[in-house]
Amino acid sequence: MTEMVFGTVPVRDGEPILPRWWRTIDKLSMSCVLLLFGIGILLGLAASPPLAERNGFGAFHYVQRQAFFGGLAMTAMVLTSMMSPQLVRRLGVLGFLAAFVALALLPVFGTDFGKGAVRWFSLGFASVQPSEFLKPGLVIVTAWLMAASLEVNGPPGKGVSFTITLVVVAFLALQPDFGQACLVLFAWGVMYFVAGAPFALLIGMAGAVVLVGAVAYNNSEHFARRIDGFLNPEVDPTTQLGYASNAIQEGGFFGVGVGEGHVKWSLPDAHTDFIIAVAAEEYGLILVLAIILLYMTITVRSLLRLIRERDPFIRLAGCGLACSFGVQAMINMGVAVRLLPAKGMTLPFVSYGGSSLIAGGIAVGMLLAFTRSRPQGEIGDILIKRGR
Repeated sequence: MTEMVFGTVPVRDGEPILPRWWRTIDKLSMSCVLLLFGIGILLGLAASPPLAERNGFGAFHYVQRQAFFGGLAMTAMVLTSMMSPQLVRRLGVLGFLAAFVALALLPVFGTDFGKGAVRWFSLGFASVQPSEFLKPGLVIVTAWLMAASLEVNGPPGKGVSFTITLVVVAFLALQPDFGQACLVLFAWGVMYFVAGAPFALLIGMAGAVVLVGAVAYNNSEHFARRIDGFLNPEVDPTTQLGYASNAIQEGGFFGVGVGEGHVKWSLPDAHTDFIIAVAAEEYGLILVLAIILLYMTITVRSLLRLIRERDPFIRLAGCGLACSFGVQAMINMGVAVRLLPAKGMTLPFVSYGGSSLIAGGIAVGMLLAFTRSRPQGEIGDILIKRGR
């Protein structure tokens, strides 16, 4: 219907898939993702050998696994970015359903690997974290429902999407995984705001989150321990936050030198949650700023491209994916410098982890599919024509 009213931009009939994909894809954002993955391999070479030695593996065991899973992630990203928005929506809905069933089964079949939170399925040769795959699927489902509610006589999509999000948050809180729960709520709030939610309602939701956090603090030892550690002005130098903070200070502007860092020998999660501490210690502020710039480029550039998109589903889903990606990176780095409580959240494409790499590749592939240049025109064309 929109094409009938506003017209279309001419398309190239019979153009092969690969040339059309290359012509329409956001090459800069895709290049930034590849650079982040390359930096992740570089930091993995520094951070993972001590852990491999402690576990009785070869020095580059975890680097090889990261390269393997990263290759799968990059392949998934490229293939997903070639899809049409309609196909991405179908993939997202099916992926959400599968991931939600897996999430619901975690209390029965899941494991915590000694970390105090049941978040994984152990497959023997690898592990799977359902919440990583749930996030992009939930964004797609809630964006679809919100977009449908904007149509004339459309369903109450906003209310349904909020209910689904609350159910997912409840399952995440049971693990407990409050970091992912907050990220899911944030993504929903961003999409709800873009869909036209009153600002006062969002303020009320933020207050409700604070209230729920207070209840969780009083009823969850895992949550309370992390909050107390964050609020304590004295940092225990023998804790993960203590090691990370010291490593960042030691790194200075240019770092102590490649392979000369010490934090990787002390932190059990140096190759995952605290990989940015390894980067800061060995390569200094220079590399950290470069990493931040890459995340900013992907997030901001995607949002700028989505501003011109006139399809409400694409705008909503794209904003949810872009903001989730950027905020997850911000949370990971914020934890390392004690700006935020410990969350157990990976740094996208840089941290080690098969689930986070592959799920991240799918999510960014969806985002690249939504931000491709499309022949149906842009929202600015509509506004100009309406003004005539």
